[in-house]
Amino acid sequence: MDEKKSVKPEKKVSSAELKKQIEDLTQEVADYKDRWTRNVAEFDNYKKRNAKLWQEAYTDGTFDAVKKLLPIGDSLDRAVTMGLDPKTEEGIKGLIKKFNEALASLGIEEINPVGKPFDFNEAEAIMQVEKGEGDESDCVKQVFEKGYRTKDKV
Repeated sequence: MDEKKSVKPEKKVSSAELKKQIEDLTQEVADYKDRWTRNVAEFDNYKKRNAKLWQEAYTDGTFDAVKKLLPIGDSLDRAVTMGLDPKTEEGIKGLIKKFNEALASLGIEEINPVGKPFDFNEAEAIMQVEKGEGDESDCVKQVFEKGYRTKDKV
């Protein structure tokens, strides 16, 4: 039993059809490449946004925690002025030094506007006194409660 296999003749494709297929495939490749490039750029932007959000969340959390600790530092400063015995005063000054070092390690610095022109971005005025001899106008004379600053927040 000889079976004869029939071979279908290949359909001849014209060069115009081949050119059209090549153009279609080239366009499809360009579309895929464009979508891929946009997705890569979008993902890169997502990573940057996410990193920024994480950094801001960390900074805000640190800021909130430190804000709750600042009154302790103010209380230590007031304690030094109360006329304590020398050993107690020395101990409190050591605590104040460590407290200030901890703040500095977090990028927080004290604002001391005394003798400088009043800046409403850094201080709140609670009273006004007359200008003395040799004083500049609108200068801060006394601080009632310390202010602190980070890179971008007061």
